[in-house]
Amino acid sequence: MKITYLGHAGFYFEASKNIAIDPFITGNPLAKNKVKDVRADLILVSHGHGDHLGDAVPIARQSNGTIVAVNELAIFCANKGANSHCMHIGGSHVLDGIKIKLTPAWHGSGYGGECPLEYVGPPCGFVFHLDGRTIYHSGDTGLFGDMELIGRLNKIDLAMLPIGDNFTMGPEDALEAVKMLKPGLVIPMHYNTWPLIKQDPVKFKSEIESNTSSKVAVLAPGESLEY
Repeated sequence: MKITYLGHAGFYFEASKNIAIDPFITGNPLAKNKVKDVRADLILVSHGHGDHLGDAVPIARQSNGTIVAVNELAIFCANKGANSHCMHIGGSHVLDGIKIKLTPAWHGSGYGGECPLEYVGPPCGFVFHLDGRTIYHSGDTGLFGDMELIGRLNKIDLAMLPIGDNFTMGPEDALEAVKMLKPGLVIPMHYNTWPLIKQDPVKFKSEIESNTSSKVAVLAPGESLEY
């Protein structure tokens, strides 16, 4: 499979099924990809903040793809003309042959640029199975102890974890997350988009590979990895 880092927390998987996650492209100062080039069968959206819902609706429309999200956010997207599938945390479902399970995430979720924000359900993460790989995208989250349970219940091949701090885990807590999850490969995300979440991913890679058995792939926005 080919994995492209869209920047921030966004990824695009090209495999037997194409999957986009949190495709924040328009308005992303580091984005290199174009919305028109992302064709996805499934679009996984972790929560309703604009830097995660991003371009999910136009991508779903142009691809005839399906947005997968918690119930409230999926309904919100359906009301904007996108195909959507409603789920909730702890539930799993097979869509287009891909098994997807929603996991907890400690964060917020509201849509809009002015208060009051529109409530669009709680944040979540995703565990999904694609072409023989088990993949975990944590969504925006702080460190939490049930990551150990996620790692125990799933032999995780790839984990995408935030390291930006302030809004999510920082590098130190992400290291603890890796110790609990025990993934084969880690891709850091949600950093350097703005100065407030500036981090050194190379230092993070060194810390992870020195203290765990996991490997780290640092991708620049627009960069791809054959996996």
